[in-house]
Amino acid sequence: MYITLEADYAVRITAALCRAEGKLDAKTISDQTCVTLRFSLKILRKLVSAGLVQSFKGTQGGYMIAMEPKDITLRMVIEAIEGKYCFSRCLQEDAECSRGASGKCPFQDAFCDITKMVSEKLDSHNFAELNSKYEVADGNNTK
Repeated sequence: MYITLEADYAVRITAALCRAEGKLDAKTISDQTCVTLRFSLKILRKLVSAGLVQSFKGTQGGYMIAMEPKDITLRMVIEAIEGKYCFSRCLQEDAECSRGASGKCPFQDAFCDITKMVSEKLDSHNFAELNSKYEVADGNNTK
């Protein structure tokens, strides 16, 4: 299983905005993250809608992170793109499962545990921590 390419790119874009000191224009974000401009704009709209990124219009416009990087988790970014994380569709409120005679799939409890475990792990990683690891790996000591 993989997260979608869109969610992967959203993580890159969020990381770039967390490292920036101020606003970045969409073209700069696209160049820094190796995500096409068109796809970057689509992702940025979702990140703005989720309240993770602020957008500014006009010639001095651009994008900047809307929260402290320490307060933004991997889960927040992925769910801004993908929607609420569930290991299996059977955990969604409107899901119908034909496997359980009593209306509950015998695997549902296990899937619920897995969903909780993955969600907690994604919540345990924030962008302040991730960017500090990136800077060390990249040999870059600047924000």
